[in-house]
Amino acid sequence: MKLYYHPLSGHSHRVRLFLGLIGAGHDLVEVDLSTGAHKKPEFLALNAFGQVPVLDDDGTIVTDSNAILVYLSKKLGLGDWLPETPVAAAAVQKWLSVAAGQVAYGPAAARLVTVFGAPFRPEEVITRAHALLAVVEAELSSRDFIAAALPTVADVALYSYIARAPEGNVDLQAYPKVRAWLARIEALPGFVEFRRTPVGLAG
Repeated sequence: MKLYYHPLSGHSHRVRLFLGLIGAGHDLVEVDLSTGAHKKPEFLALNAFGQVPVLDDDGTIVTDSNAILVYLSKKLGLGDWLPETPVAAAAVQKWLSVAAGQVAYGPAAARLVTVFGAPFRPEEVITRAHALLAVVEAELSSRDFIAAALPTVADVALYSYIARAPEGNVDLQAYPKVRAWLARIEALPGFVEFRRTPVGLAG
């Protein structure tokens, strides 16, 4: 397998983290976003949206970080990471949708302001981030992981941007259960750290 990624992309890190946790061998191909490599014809042939990550599994091309998590789980038969029972599958899917929605428009957007200079309104995206974190904090009051008693791809999808939320000036101190959850993920065998950037509250 070959993963096209960028080291500061939380979406890329999602997939790198999962590949590490499941012990799947792969090669990394860094896509230089600063030079617009993701918008050049050769990369657009892999992903017409011009986004990382992209997984090339021996010629099978899978785009979108959450789709890649699902693909790997299904292909490798990882029912613990992506459960099949209706209730459990729905619980995981809900949080994959949150990762693509509230996470993307909250902590991920706040970090895009400080790391990449994105033109979002900081007060707006930081407020969204705290609204999300309050919900996650409450969810974690009754279990160790976000969708089940054990880690699933839902935890993988949420981890990267919540872990680096302070880089976007989103303080995690008011969320002890969130911080404990991050530590539990970081203690899992095969964990892959998301590169830190000294900006925002992390500066």
